[in-house]
Amino acid sequence: MILKNKVCVVVGAASLRGIGYAVADLFVSQGAKVVAVDVAMSVDVAATIKHTIDEKHGIESSLVGLQCDISSAEQCATLMSNVESMFGQIDVLVNCAGIVQSISVLDIQDSDLDRMININLKGSFNLSKAALKSMKARGAGSIINVASVAAQRGGGLVGGAHYAASKGGVISLTKTIAREFGPVGIRANVVCPSMTETGMIDGMSTEKYKEIVAAIPLQRAGHAEDIAGACLFLASDYSSYITGSTIDVNGGSHIH
Repeated sequence: MILKNKVCVVVGAASLRGIGYAVADLFVSQGAKVVAVDVAMSVDVAATIKHTIDEKHGIESSLVGLQCDISSAEQCATLMSNVESMFGQIDVLVNCAGIVQSISVLDIQDSDLDRMININLKGSFNLSKAALKSMKARGAGSIINVASVAAQRGGGLVGGAHYAASKGGVISLTKTIAREFGPVGIRANVVCPSMTETGMIDGMSTEKYKEIVAAIPLQRAGHAEDIAGACLFLASDYSSYITGSTIDVNGGSHIH
C-alpha cells in the first residue's frame, strides 16, 4: 500500500462517474485516509461514496466527505483547517474539480468567463494556498492539479476558449508553486487528461464521439481510472524527484 496512512484531500469527488471519485477509490485501496470534497457533498453523498468504495475493496475505510465552494478562499481555508483538526496533517491535495462549457469566443459572456475562472483557476489557487500553509509547516506535501489537454493544444474537444485559458492558468500556477515551495519539501504537478468518459461529455453525439476516438492512437477515450493512476503516482514516494511536471494522460491524442 503505497499511500498507507497518508492524508489525502480529493476535491471534485461527488460523482461516482467522475475523476475525483476514481482518485478517492484508488487512494483508499492504497491505504490513504481520504477526505472527499465537493460543492455538492452532503452526508448522504459521502455515505454513498464510502459504502461503494468499502464494498468494492472489502474494507472499512476512514473516508469522510466535506462540502466546499472552492471559488471561496474563506471556505478553502476552513476546509483545510477542518482536515487538520480531524487527521493532524495534510499530505496530498488532488484537485479534480472543474466546469466546462463549449461555446465560441464570440458567444462567451462576462458571466461565463467569470464563472470559469472563479472555479477552475481561482479554485485551484484557493485550494493550493490553503493546503500549502499546512504542508509548509511540516516541510512535506504533494499538490496535484488536474488541467486539460485543451490548455496545451489551444482549445478542447468539449471546451471553449475560456475553459482552455482557465486550465492553462492552472498549469502555470502549479509550476510556480513547484518552483517556490520545492526548497521546503513540497512538490506540485499537473495531470492533463484528454477526452474522458465522465459527465463532461454527456450530450456529445455518437458520431462526434466516434470521430474523436478514431483520431486517438490508443483508439479509445480515457477512463477516470486512467487519470487516477497518474495521480496515485504523483501522490506517492515513487515520484519523490518529480515536481513542476505536466503528465499527459491522453492516449496519444496530443504528442508534443
